[in-house]
Amino acid sequence: MRSPSALVTKRTKPVTPTAADHTRPQPIPRIMAFPRRYPPELIDAVVQRVADARTIRAYGAVTTVARQMGLDPRLVQKWVTKATAPVPLHPSRSAADSRDMYLPPGLLHCRFCHQPMAYAQLHDSGQGYQCQQDCRPRPVDAAAIAHTVGRTILRHAARAIPSTTAPTPPQLAAAHAHRILARITVGATPGDIALTWRATPVTGPGRFDAERGQRIAAARNLAHTEPLRARQLLHDSLTGVDPATAPADPLHAEAANLLAELQLRLGHPADAIAWATYAHHSTIHIHGPGHPRSVHALHLQAVVYRHAGHHQRAYHLYRQLGEHFAATAGPHAHRTLATHATTALVLHALGHCQAARALLADTIATHRREHPGHPATARMTQHLTHIWQDCAAKGHKHQDA
Repeated sequence: MRSPSALVTKRTKPVTPTAADHTRPQPIPRIMAFPRRYPPELIDAVVQRVADARTIRAYGAVTTVARQMGLDPRLVQKWVTKATAPVPLHPSRSAADSRDMYLPPGLLHCRFCHQPMAYAQLHDSGQGYQCQQDCRPRPVDAAAIAHTVGRTILRHAARAIPSTTAPTPPQLAAAHAHRILARITVGATPGDIALTWRATPVTGPGRFDAERGQRIAAARNLAHTEPLRARQLLHDSLTGVDPATAPADPLHAEAANLLAELQLRLGHPADAIAWATYAHHSTIHIHGPGHPRSVHALHLQAVVYRHAGHHQRAYHLYRQLGEHFAATAGPHAHRTLATHATTALVLHALGHCQAARALLADTIATHRREHPGHPATARMTQHLTHIWQDCAAKGHKHQDA
């Protein structure tokens, strides 16, 4: 078989394409090129042909395509490997180009309110950090903090950073701060920083994080169609994680939140309590109590405790959730009133019938006035009727009867 460099171009009479020519797949032409140089179009076509061949047969695709194209199998393998390899993080990339180059989540804390600090947008389109309590007048510059932390890491613990051929910039070193540092506390300026070092540095880059993330993504896709399979994937991703003592981790928190939702959907709320509690505490530590993910985790924890029969704990969680909605969305918002209505149901489950009826009646009146025609008003009224019927069936003699 001749190589592409040995092919000779022949003159042929132009042929007008027919309709059949457009319907059947056209073969990739063998292109004559300069020695050891091939057009990108040819390389892309060869890589695509290998990918198509692998969908039919797992082995021998590179050799088969190379034989069909008259190419060296080693060259085809080189093209396929280069096309499918993940793009590495360039060490000279600026930290301002991506938020992933800044500090890992959950490390940075405010010296004044002692709360975790989250990303915030600066007026000059830059990135900053702001605490959840807004106790500082403006966010602190994220790039400056990453530069300060990175320089300190390179000075005292450079071995914990993956080796690169070029000098490691401070911003890239700061992206690996979670391996060496347990906590970073910032004061009024980016230079006013206190570092809490780990007793035992994490030397590995977390080689299981990618696999764990793939399991979580697959479980999310299978949650509605194959819940049992999704639950098994989440259990695998949380292997070795004790929800009672595990530190805050974004992947663990996401997996625990999904697992608690699945356990609740499958009718096992008691098994979901530990994971829902860990997901809530971990999310608060990473994002702060006011973050939407933290609020969602709080709501899930309240639902799990209620369905598991722990009504006293569920009552306090729903109260906390209602106070948050009242402060952020307003006391008459639908979310606030819906939470109050559920709180009334929990009060009834605890045996406080009068308090439950009074709270639910007030909530219905406010909801009907603020949201006329909303279907939730009818559902609230049905719950109130059920409470009255339950009290009558049990022979309760309340003063407000």
